Amino acid sequence: MRSIWKGAISFGLVTIPVKLYSATEQRDVTFHQVHREDGGRIKYKRVCTVDGEEVAYADIAKGYELATGEIVVLTDEDFEDLPLSTSRRIDVLQFSPAEEIDPIYFAKSYYLEPDAQGAKPYVLLRNALERSGQVAVVKVALRQRESLATLRVRDGVFVLETMLWPDEVRTPDFGFLDEDIDVRAQELKMAESLIETMASEFDPTQYHDAYREALQQVIEAKVAGKEVVQPEGGPAEAGPAVDLMAALRASVDAAKKGRESAGAKAEEKEAKEEKPAAKRKTRKSA
Repeated sequence: MRSIWKGAISFGLVTIPVKLYSATEQRDVTFHQVHREDGGRIKYKRVCTVDGEEVAYADIAKGYELATGEIVVLTDEDFEDLPLSTSRRIDVLQFSPAEEIDPIYFAKSYYLEPDAQGAKPYVLLRNALERSGQVAVVKVALRQRESLATLRVRDGVFVLETMLWPDEVRTPDFGFLDEDIDVRAQELKMAESLIETMASEFDPTQYHDAYREALQQVIEAKVAGKEVVQPEGGPAEAGPAVDLMAALRASVDAAKKGRESAGAKAEEKEAKEEKPAAKRKTRKSA
């Protein structure tokens, strides 16, 4: 991985030099816009709407449009003069239980690696934070934008998760919230039964991006000059349930059968793995 930022965690009077790395990456299949006839790449010119002339990238500035339609032009110098106190620091503001922070605030995750002589204070803060069971609420500036963030520990490494500001989270304003919708006790109990049946420890490795895999197969078939076959899809989407109780019962039954089938497959796999071991033990004793 390549670091994208260098700075320091400021924890009281302790300074911990760190490097910042993106903790996640999108695995989407990327495309270019091309000419349908010959596959040529489509390119766009930066043209000024006032004089119609093409503008070099070096001559492009940021502009803020006023309500009157007038534009306020801001230069790089204008941004440099802004007071970003956390331009090279991750300032620890407080420590809080993780469950008190609504996940809707989280924006992007980064790994922090100790830099230079920062390994010992890094490990010290990491261990103390783990033992406290809390997360650090911090303030940091990345790409000329100051953000709140949290600092937590994952696999022995600090994870910095930038957050939205409170006024960036929209308030849900939906009509149904004001309606008096009656939910029967039997329906609620059946829904709870469905949740209980489907409850399981979360293992992200059991899930995969079926759409991306199917799209990759289509691309590979095109490259090989083969006929593109429609990949097998999942079950057809069902419409809204007419009889809610009947739909819930059917869902519970399907979930139970699915769990029983998964359990049987797991037992069969374990049995196959145990047989060779038993044979090797017999041969050795013989």
